Parts: sequence; structure tokens; C-alpha cells
Amino acid sequence: MSSSRHRSLQRLQHEFDLLVIGGGVNGLGIAWDAAERGLSVLVIDKGDWGSGTSSWSSRMIHGGLKYLDKLEVGLVRESLRDREWLLRRAPHLVAPLRFALPFYRNNAHHRFALRAGMVLYDALSFDKSLPVHRTYGRRKTAALLPGLSRDGLQGSAFYYDAQVEYAERLSVEIMLAARAAGATTLNYAESTRLRVEHGRVVGASVRDVITGTVHEVAARFTVNVAGPWADSVLSGSLPAPERLIGGTKGTHLVVEPFPGSPDCAMYYEALSDGRPLMVIPWLGRYLIGSTDERFEGDPGTVGADEGEIDYILAETNRLFPAANLSEDSILYTYTGVRPLPFAASGDPGDITRKHILHDHRPRLDGLLSIVGGKLTTFRTLAEHAVDEVSGRLSRKTTSRTRGLDLPGSPPEGPAEFGRAFERESGLPAAEARRLARVYGTRARRVAALIASSEALSQTVAPSIGLRAGEVVFTIREEEAVTLADVLARRTMIGLEPDLGQAAMDAVATVCATELGWDEAETVRQKAAYLAYLRRFRELEPRSVV
Repeated sequence: MSSSRHRSLQRLQHEFDLLVIGGGVNGLGIAWDAAERGLSVLVIDKGDWGSGTSSWSSRMIHGGLKYLDKLEVGLVRESLRDREWLLRRAPHLVAPLRFALPFYRNNAHHRFALRAGMVLYDALSFDKSLPVHRTYGRRKTAALLPGLSRDGLQGSAFYYDAQVEYAERLSVEIMLAARAAGATTLNYAESTRLRVEHGRVVGASVRDVITGTVHEVAARFTVNVAGPWADSVLSGSLPAPERLIGGTKGTHLVVEPFPGSPDCAMYYEALSDGRPLMVIPWLGRYLIGSTDERFEGDPGTVGADEGEIDYILAETNRLFPAANLSEDSILYTYTGVRPLPFAASGDPGDITRKHILHDHRPRLDGLLSIVGGKLTTFRTLAEHAVDEVSGRLSRKTTSRTRGLDLPGSPPEGPAEFGRAFERESGLPAAEARRLARVYGTRARRVAALIASSEALSQTVAPSIGLRAGEVVFTIREEEAVTLADVLARRTMIGLEPDLGQAAMDAVATVCATELGWDEAETVRQKAAYLAYLRRFRELEPRSVV
């Protein structure tokens, strides 16, 4: 057990001002905001930080161009403002990304409507650092995007949004910021029952998933921000609770560069149903998706079905006729569940993407549930939630996070820091660049640990230069508890085409030494990781309509 986990477990005997259930970007953002305001905070998650919806997104930091079609102008403005904040405060993780929006004769929206939307998008981001959009006619568009289908092409708009290649690392850094502000952070800690006294939630029974020990946690206020699991947190604690979450699933395909593949991201309307789809350059490959289908079931086991894959492939091949993508082209797929408000019927695309603070009064006091929320707007959602909590606790506080950087943010900018770190780290250039990209300025601490002993300098994944010291760093400094944490959400080699399998045995050996695993536990950890990878490879049965 790491020393940080031991300290967090010891603190569970104290009463907290705020218990946050759910450790995705929104829950961690709430914990960070509240801790910065001086509240005593405990944030827990039944799995690892950001291992749920936060890890299964399109990895976009965007204003939500498609939300303009639903007249959610306020949400777009909020998203664009937070996009700018992330570009400034986490530039090592969030970077500008150029998009092309092609205009076709058979689009669901006329090209004039799309151009008007781009003008409004620019107007709503009046305080941005990114360039304004440019529009082009058919001939120029064809020159800029030679692989694009010419059939019905009328022109295009080019604009900028942003991308977080490692959304998992964003969650980790928000956790580190919350912890530095004084929050108690404990992953693999499941809320099994809300504690209710005299009509008020006063904490929760929390099970340590690693040991099975149950702790009774006391808190003056509780926020349920478990994403698609929010209803599960309430189940068994409230008499006949109303359903809050009506999740929709989004599937993404990961492929290698293909004939005609663009040098920018594409945002386009599917020919078959007008839904927005994207083709996004990502880690030297392409991320294509996503779908938007209603989902019932365990969000932890959701996967792609053949119908979704057929749909994405067909629409991408229409856009890029030379691509000839097939199931054999897919390196892997991944699918997440959006924690949207429950709606019994209607088009999933019509369900609002605004976040909702659900107050359980008068049935139950001391509890707030968060419905919805986006990767981009976690900071604003957190500010709204903690404003509400502070009022309910009769504490006059003001959010401070808008003026703060995330822990790895380089004040001189990522490019300049990367060059300096490459010179000073003593590591091969490719290794230094990867560490700077993953850890930002905290890469210096990784490099120092690697250099501290011969054993920690040993390479355990030659393909990317992963060393034992980096694995140990994620355990000691970043609350990695399992093999999957290290591979999939810390070092990020779990996103390579082989999903980290080539490095699994060597990394497990380092983890075993650091965490005290015996042979049986090491075998169990490797088996658990391979089971986790089934989400990326196995298909659900084809949907029947």
C-alpha cells in the first residue's frame, strides 16, 4: 500500500464538510474547488480516478458546435470560456486542434446555416486565443482536403477547437490539485450506502475495494457525482428514488492513417441520418466517432456493437472514398456512457447536455446529485456545485480555481519547457519528449527518480522507453493502485495499438516489488488487466431494430 493511500484511510475517522462520491473530472473538480475554499473534503471513487466516462470520451475540449442547433447558446458560451481556460492553465495536456467542416448538397443543414453557425461560434468565443474560422469554396476545399469526396461538395469552413490526448491524465492532475489544496483523495473506495439520520444525509458507508474493510464516513454534506452510476449510489439509500440518469452510449474506433486521411480533424454530418461525426488525428492514428444510442445496463461493461461499427465505417468511407476502411482496419474500439438526464422517449440527440444540480429536498437534506457534465466544463460545473454546497453549509466562499494552473502546467509554455527538459533530463530525446507530454513540469520529478538508482533506470517497455522509475513514480506520487492504473491511466502505454500488452509482464514485476504483491496477486493483476482490455476488443451482439 502506498503511503498516500495509508494516510487517506487514516483520515476517514474525521468528519468532513463535504463528501464527494465519484472521481471523474467533475467529482475531482468539485473536490478541488471546495478544498481551495477551505472546506474539508473527501473524494472517493469505486475504481480509479477518471476510469469511467472521463476516459471514454472523444477527448475534445470544445465549445459544442452542435449545441447551437439545439439553441443551447449559454452552454456553448460556457464551454468556449472553459476551453480557453484549459488552453491557458493546462497547455501540456490541452492543445489547439484545427477542424474542417465540409458543406455538402445533401447535408441535413444548408451550407448557409452552417456558415452562420460558424460566425456565431466565433462571436461566442470573443475572448479566445485561437484563430477565427475561414470559409472556402469547392475548389479550395478540394485542394486542402484531396482525399475528401467531391460528390455534392459545395465548400467548407475551417476552425479551431482543442484536444486533450490524454483525458486520463487530466483526471489525475485535477486529483493532484485537489490533494495539494488539502482534499483527502481515496480511489478504490465504494459508497455502499448513504447514511441518513432524521431526514438528512450525514455521510456514507465506504468499502475499501482493495481490502474489503468498511468505514463509516461522516460528512456535513454529500455530493453524488458518480456519472452514469449516480442512480446506483442512491439505490438502497432512498425510498423509491426517482430516476436521474438516462445514459446514451458513444462508440469510437481507432485506426491507422488511411488513404485520403486528412491532416486536420473533420466534423461532418452523417449522410444516413444527419448526426455529427468526427475523424480526429490522435497519437499518430485516427479516432473516429461517436455514436449516440440509448443504453440500459452496467456502464462498466458497455462495448461497441456491430451496428455501431458498420455505421461509423460506412459514413467515414463515404467521406473519404479511397479509405476502404473495414473491421480489419480497426486497432481497437472504446465506448462510454454519457450521464445525461433521463428522458423516457425522443431522439437521444435532443437530450440537453447542460449539467443539472439535483436538490433532493424536501425528501432528503444534505445531498446534491449532479446530472450531466462535460469534460470541457468541469471547472464551471464544480464552481456551481460548490457555490450551492457553501450556501447550504452557511459558508461564504468564492471559487479560486479560475486563477489557478493544473500541477504540470509549464509557465513558459509546453514547447519551451519540452526543449529545456530534453537538454537537462539526461534521457534520450524521445523519452524526454514523451515524459514532458505526459507529465508536464512534473516530468522533472520522474526523471530525478529514474536517475536515483540503477534499478529504477531500467527500461521495462523498450518501444516507448518506459523505465522502472516512472512506474514507481505513478505509485508513490499519483495513487496508482493496480496494474491497469499504471498502464492505462498513468504512463498511457495502454493506449498504444497493442494496448500495453507487450509491457504488461515487466511493468507488473516492478509494481509487485513496489506494492508488495506476491506471485498470486501479480497473476491476478495481469488477469484483471487482460479482462479490462476486452472492452476494447470484444463486440456486443448486433442490435436488432
